[in-house]
Amino acid sequence: MISIPAIKPNRPIGVFDSGIGGLTVLKELVELLPGEEMIYLGDTARVPYGVRSPETIVRYSEENVLFLMNFGVKLIVVACNTSSAIALPKLQKKFSFPILGVVEAGARAAVETSRSGRIGVLGTEATVRSGAYSKYILSLNPRARVTSVPCPLFVPLAEEGWVGDKVARLTAEHYLRDLKARTPDTVLLGCTHYPLLKGVIQEVMGKKTRLIDSAVETAQEVKELLDRTGLAREKDSGRLRFYVTDNPEKFRRVGQRFFQRDIPKVSKVSLR
Repeated sequence: MISIPAIKPNRPIGVFDSGIGGLTVLKELVELLPGEEMIYLGDTARVPYGVRSPETIVRYSEENVLFLMNFGVKLIVVACNTSSAIALPKLQKKFSFPILGVVEAGARAAVETSRSGRIGVLGTEATVRSGAYSKYILSLNPRARVTSVPCPLFVPLAEEGWVGDKVARLTAEHYLRDLKARTPDTVLLGCTHYPLLKGVIQEVMGKKTRLIDSAVETAQEVKELLDRTGLAREKDSGRLRFYVTDNPEKFRRVGQRFFQRDIPKVSKVSLR
């Protein structure tokens, strides 16, 4: 295990994702914890993680953690569903400070919300293939009936801003047809890009289906951890720093759609 010096409350929070989607998690963190300093890393040179092998995803995730450790972070949020599903247990075993993912928080909220136990999970191919959401949901409710659906085209649709047009609607209808037939009362958005398509997903699934946004649930879990451990920042900062491994201008331009606020500066870095 790699250890770090004693954690202090006024250190920043690190957040990483394979690219832009994790900004939906950062957005919720900033809204819930406006006084905290946060550092975001988007591994845009190697996105998407969802088509990589488990070994590669773990290696990329470890390199992201090591980069954020240079800033003396007090905890790290893995804002990538694929990394959370595949690499998180290994990260938590290797590093001796809090590392939280988006899977457990989202799965817990889905179980608490569902009355029928019929739960849908939407995610990347790698996330669905890992079975992480299904395993955790079933550990909380062994009687749950979980249907997982890979929706790879949702990612480029979100990044292009095609979230409410005919293309988005037809894509959602195609992906969700079989899931809708199973009449889940709760659907978990298991990818950080998918909240941008929440409107069209809700439209296709119907008003009676409750959508769970992992980003919102993860932010709440981070706040509870900070309060419980006494690591909440003592002096307000609110400083935000953004780093990417490629194409900072595209990240800034497209990322503002995910973050829903201005991103004034993005720095390009190398993780090697």
